[in-house]
Amino acid sequence: MAETMDRIASFQMNHLILEPGIYISRIDRDPATGSAVTTFDLRMTRPNREPVMDTGAIHTIEHLLATHLRNSAAWKDRVIYAGPMGCRTGFYLVMFGELASTEVLGPVRDAFRFIADFEGEIPGARPEQCGNYNDQNLDEARWEARRYLERALENPRPDQLAYRD
Repeated sequence: MAETMDRIASFQMNHLILEPGIYISRIDRDPATGSAVTTFDLRMTRPNREPVMDTGAIHTIEHLLATHLRNSAAWKDRVIYAGPMGCRTGFYLVMFGELASTEVLGPVRDAFRFIADFEGEIPGARPEQCGNYNDQNLDEARWEARRYLERALENPRPDQLAYRD
């Protein structure tokens, strides 16, 4: 018989009502330092109601999002992780501090504007820098970034910045 396990925070959100937005998935304390750590759900698509993102687009967004945030003078020391969700409907952004969605809206918006307008060589997309450097799609990444900006970041509704049951 399988051991009963607690459901993780992100599985407790009702994915049938999630809209594109920025949601707090959880706030924890880092056991090593005692620092607050906030995990954000950067939801780019409507789960189970829209197609998921292409893996090449996700990979490119990951490279550009992480590069942009980790080069931000104001936020680089707070970013722990920026990476895709396995379901391919968005990204997790993990940051030091007990933060609200409204506090990270500006930096996330700036990062997705950067992605939407990006031209040139994708940072970290060379064989010596990335384990799957060929799986990139800049055109799709730019399209997804523009779509996310229009739907959730440029003029977000309050319900796109706070999860509701």
